Amino acid sequence: MKVAVVVFPGSNCDRDALHAVELAGADGELVWHETTDLHGADAVILPGGFAHGDYLRAGAIARFSPIMAAVRAHAQRGGLLLGICNGFQVLTEAGLLPGVLRRNATLRFEHRWVRLAVARPDTPFTSRIPAGVTLRMPIAHGEGNYWLPDDQLDELEAAGRVVFRYAGPEGNPNGSARDIAGVIDATGRVCGLMPHPERASEALLGSDDGMLLMRSLVESVATAPARVEVAA
Repeated sequence: MKVAVVVFPGSNCDRDALHAVELAGADGELVWHETTDLHGADAVILPGGFAHGDYLRAGAIARFSPIMAAVRAHAQRGGLLLGICNGFQVLTEAGLLPGVLRRNATLRFEHRWVRLAVARPDTPFTSRIPAGVTLRMPIAHGEGNYWLPDDQLDELEAAGRVVFRYAGPEGNPNGSARDIAGVIDATGRVCGLMPHPERASEALLGSDDGMLLMRSLVESVATAPARVEVAA
């Protein structure tokens, strides 16, 4: 199977993501944002970084890149799509995921290790994560404070669309509503999270917990699972 990693001007985790998906057993390809073709990719990753310098708002300019039409079409066909950190911000700006990522509550760029609890174990992004396991991954962002109005948060949670929450002694690093670190769309095939699984792909990096997520993604495509049902 093939995973496309989209590269925007300012992306800085694209090669890390490429390395991680190849470790997970997929063929990876870097795709420049000015192209309009995903080259037959089975899954797509929007990586971390500072797309277009994060001017205006993080991800606000990247949503207009030519490649995003192909990314949107891929998602509409039911293809798996993962946005990591800046990629998550791009997905919310493009309307492919709900919510917004605001400035961290500390008003500082936060870079540290965090713990993630898996709130939804039956998605294509979490299927390989053992029950009860918390994941150790790093964050590195200035705008990771996930927000929706309370009534929409209630709907999001009732629909089972919260996938990851900040947990453990490290706690919530950015003030995200209800400790939310990652969500999925209504189909369960599009996921965004702020922590970096690709930076936790090998033990020598301090953790290889991120490979549980990457292997979930790769093996979910390889085995062609049924769509995840999420309440409307």
